[in-house]
Order: sequence, then structure tokens, then C-alpha cells
Amino acid sequence: MNTETLEQVANAAADIVAAMQSFAEAGSNIVLEVLQGAPFVELEHYPPGDICDPENGSQYYFHAHPPARPSYSDFGHFHLFLRPEKTGGVDGLSRSRDDKTICHLAGISVDERGFPVGLFTTNRWVTDEAFYTAEDTIAMLDRFQIEGPVPAPEVNLWVSAVPVVYRADIEALIRERDVAIEAWRKEHPERDVFEDRRLEVVSWKKIDFEARLTEIREALDLE
Repeated sequence: MNTETLEQVANAAADIVAAMQSFAEAGSNIVLEVLQGAPFVELEHYPPGDICDPENGSQYYFHAHPPARPSYSDFGHFHLFLRPEKTGGVDGLSRSRDDKTICHLAGISVDERGFPVGLFTTNRWVTDEAFYTAEDTIAMLDRFQIEGPVPAPEVNLWVSAVPVVYRADIEALIRERDVAIEAWRKEHPERDVFEDRRLEVVSWKKIDFEARLTEIREALDLE
């Protein structure tokens, strides 16, 4: 990691810490902030209608699945997208029936405290996106940025900063996703891999934010 990249990662990590401290001081966390007092219902999007940044072409929402999910379970997660107007005119490998070209970048799992604890990628049908190649998807990561007051500036800061802190991990997961998709295609040639409901979460890994903070401090030679 070069000095410029390290500084970007360190600044993003500081943004996450600041946001979480702000939540804690208010007796809240990022999950409570996105719920905005609404009753939690599994699979519903929070906030309703998703959060979109028209200028940056970025979008996200939070939700959770039933705990008995066999392929991947978490407390809840954020889905991050780049909207069609910012995908650069790149053609997806597979699209939804209404020709959507939105790109799903990654998912961020959180625990009950609102700490980031996992990263994952999904199959095309999961979020009804256009499925872009790994390299095209990775090229879009730099364009993801959410700004604005809704649901709260600190929430948008947190959501924008996590992909910066875990950029290398997300890139690796996106590449793993394509390898897994191709392997599944070869194993099941009779099925459309992008629509196969048996393949949902394609790649994932656990993360430890406190450990990542330690790594960043050590890289910066901070005690």
C-alpha cells in the first residue's frame, strides 16, 4: 500500500470511528439510525425508498434476512450500488427484465452494535441488477460516495468510508465472485447461472474493524 492510499484508508477509518462515536453519544448505532424509529420487518428496505445521491449516482439500503438462511447469515447488511447514470456506459453480462443497468458493488454486514463484521457479493437475481464483470465492477468502486442529511450525515459518511477501508478485500471478493459464477455455470450448464436461486451469496468474508484499526496504526507507525 503506497503512502497516498494509506492516508486515504486512515482518513476513511477515522470517519468510521467518528460516526460510530457520534451514534454512541446519542445512545444509538447505525442500524437504529437507518430504521429511524420504524418497526423492523425482515426483507424491507431501510430507509424506505433507499438512499440515493443523484450527483454521485450512488445508492444503498439496509435490510436483513430470516436467520435460518443456509448460505450466509448476519444480523443485517447494507447493499451498495452505482446507478446507471454513473456506470460509464459499460454493458452488463446479464440484465433484469426491465433492462436495469444498476451495478451492485458489495454488501456490508453489521452486528447488533452496528460494527462492520462482514463483506459479501451476490448473484445477479438477488438485487435485480445488471451483472458486470469483476474488472468493470472494481472500476466503479471509486465512484461510490453518498452525501446528504438523510438519514443522517454520519450514516452516509460511514457507508461511504467502509468500502475505502476494505477496498482490497472487496476487490478480492468481486474477483472470487466471477470465478465462482463461472464454476457454477460449468457445473450446471442447463441453467441460467444469473437466475439460479440456489446461488445467492457468491463470495464473502468476515472482517474485524478493531483489528483493521490496529493494522492501520502499525502501518502509520502510531502507538
